[in-house]
Amino acid sequence: MSEWAYTISFFVFASITVAAAFAAVSKTNLVHSALFLALCFIGVSGLYVLLQADFMAAVQILIYNGAIAIVFVLGTMLTRRSSYHGTNATARDIPSRLVLAVSSLFVVITMAVIATTPWRYSSAPPVEDTPSLLGQLILTDYMVAMEVAAVLLLAAMIGSIVLAKGVEEE
Repeated sequence: MSEWAYTISFFVFASITVAAAFAAVSKTNLVHSALFLALCFIGVSGLYVLLQADFMAAVQILIYNGAIAIVFVLGTMLTRRSSYHGTNATARDIPSRLVLAVSSLFVVITMAVIATTPWRYSSAPPVEDTPSLLGQLILTDYMVAMEVAAVLLLAAMIGSIVLAKGVEEE
């Protein structure tokens, strides 16, 4: 892939990620916000592909987009409408001139950084053995950290089941 193709692909994925993140925090509907969050995760995985981190891109899509974002969408859709009415504040209170000024400042700073940064591409080959290397590290050097994370996730799952079930009043 040529240098221009990498540059164009980077800007496409970066603009998708930034636009989806902005839409996720500015939408008033929680379901729409969650769907834009999933789109943001897809943009980040595209950036991982450009960095030749294919394993991280696959994990980003499978774990974040496939599990977390979809569970958030389903959880939001299955809750009662009255319980989250008005929880996602609207962005109508922000004056449009302020939004225009901040956006213009962001564009100017971004263009200055792009113009002054000496872009260098690494010619190092990608690591071919990433999954087996990560598996070996997880089972040797970081085994205690993984066990602590597993216990923490188990406690969170038990707590969410208790909260979802509800406490019966006598």
